[in-house]
Amino acid sequence: MQVSHTPAAVSAVFDDPNLIAHAGLVPVLRLAERCGLSRLVAQKVRLTGAKNGAGAAVDAKVTSIVAGMAAGADSIDDLGGLRHGAMPVVFAGIRAPSTLGTFLRTFTHGHALQLHAVHWRFLGALAAHTPLLPGSGEKAFIDVDSTHKRVYGRAKQGAEYGRFKGIRTLHPSSPRSAPPPRGR
Repeated sequence: MQVSHTPAAVSAVFDDPNLIAHAGLVPVLRLAERCGLSRLVAQKVRLTGAKNGAGAAVDAKVTSIVAGMAAGADSIDDLGGLRHGAMPVVFAGIRAPSTLGTFLRTFTHGHALQLHAVHWRFLGALAAHTPLLPGSGEKAFIDVDSTHKRVYGRAKQGAEYGRFKGIRTLHPSSPRSAPPPRGR
């Protein structure tokens, strides 16, 4: 199969003011609202000493940055995509990329720690609102890697002849080294 047009002959322009480029952000930002992202930012992040109004509407600015990142923005200029078409009709309070850049440049290490506190609380709220793992309250032992440490001598507790013939190894999650199951 071949393309029937030359690249120069094909162009696309999205200039309709009713188009929404990132309609998938609607459920994402509704979930963020339900989990209290704006409220947490307003409570925890204080930009003291910020000039040019960078400390105002911190919650709207952080939400704009989060929305931009969810839409694939990886630079301040890419955050401008949130203001195209009908996006401002669907989402109130979208900030300009230059405003968001000024806002981010005012951050110090302390402000980053404030955002980190928001991050942890927001993740907890997300986990409570989106039960993706049924039974996640149960204790589970997960073997992330298949480490087998070679051991010498017969007295090492938990060492076995296993995958490697003739070599005694200790696997961190072998039945002898794992904690006992509940109820024993």
